[in-house]
Amino acid sequence: MIGKIFSNNCPRRERRKEARPGELLAAALELFVEKGYAATRSEEVARRAGVSKGTLFLYFATKEELFKAVVRENIAGRFAEWNTEFETFEGSTPEMLRYALVMWWERIGKTPAAGITKLMMSEAVNFPELAAFYQQEVIEPGHELIRRILQRGVDRGEFRPMDMEHAIFAVLAPMIFLMSWKHSFGACVSSATLLDPERYLEQQAQILLHGLCSPDTAGKATSQGKT
Repeated sequence: MIGKIFSNNCPRRERRKEARPGELLAAALELFVEKGYAATRSEEVARRAGVSKGTLFLYFATKEELFKAVVRENIAGRFAEWNTEFETFEGSTPEMLRYALVMWWERIGKTPAAGITKLMMSEAVNFPELAAFYQQEVIEPGHELIRRILQRGVDRGEFRPMDMEHAIFAVLAPMIFLMSWKHSFGACVSSATLLDPERYLEQQAQILLHGLCSPDTAGKATSQGKT
């Protein structure tokens, strides 16, 4: 009986030793989002992936390297794809901005990867090297992509001239809020008070593109804001 148990278990164990890096990154993403960077231990990642800690270290020598690989796999590595979409987009810039918000939600916001942003906001001060990495790999390319969208609109006469550096944060704000909500109150409040992400983003797009004022009062509000 003992021999049978070992013969049944060993093949599965051998297969798990050959776990691909993608499986390890998926397990790491889950744990980083659930527990945060500081509280996640490498052996927990290995255990969730079904491999030994030694196997994990064959691919990722440190937890820091593992975290960076998770960020590149799930967020930073997608900027090439997004920039290609920018280059080939044929619609108007307002349509492009709406598309960017919706696609961001579909590809990042509604996935576990959204939890990485909340993690960095809460733990960056304790891990400055990781914060610098995230700034370089995610924040700066993200800002540049939004800048290109807004500048396209200005160049085509679809958007008015603006304070570009701060306008970028105006576009980012609803996305950051939605990610923070999803991985905090949104994870524990009743369904009756849940935020509808698609409706929220559509409302944000409306406000970004048209403001809050009606056409009849927009001019007055603009002139008062300059006094």
